[in-house]
Amino acid sequence: MSRIMADAEADTDFLVYSTTVCPYCVAVKRFLTAKGFTFTETNFDHDPSARAEVVAETGHRTVPVIIDIRKDQPVFIGGFDETQRYLA
Repeated sequence: MSRIMADAEADTDFLVYSTTVCPYCVAVKRFLTAKGFTFTETNFDHDPSARAEVVAETGHRTVPVIIDIRKDQPVFIGGFDETQRYLA
C-alpha cells in the first residue's frame, strides 16, 4: 500500500505533509483551519522516510504537500498556492 493511501485512512479532510521551518506550511494550516477543514499532518523533520515516499508518489519536491482525502480516492492538490485556488 502506498504511503498516501495508508495516511488517507485518517478521519480528516486533508493530509498535510510539512516541515518545521516552512512559512507556507504554517500558512496552509491556518488557511485550512480558517475554512473549517480538518487535517492530519506529517512532519518530514520527524519522519524523514515519509518524504521520499511522498515525493515518489506525487513528484512534488517542496513543502507543503496537500492531499484532499474527502472522497474515496485521495486527490493530490500541490502546495499552498494550489490549495488556495483549489478551495476558492
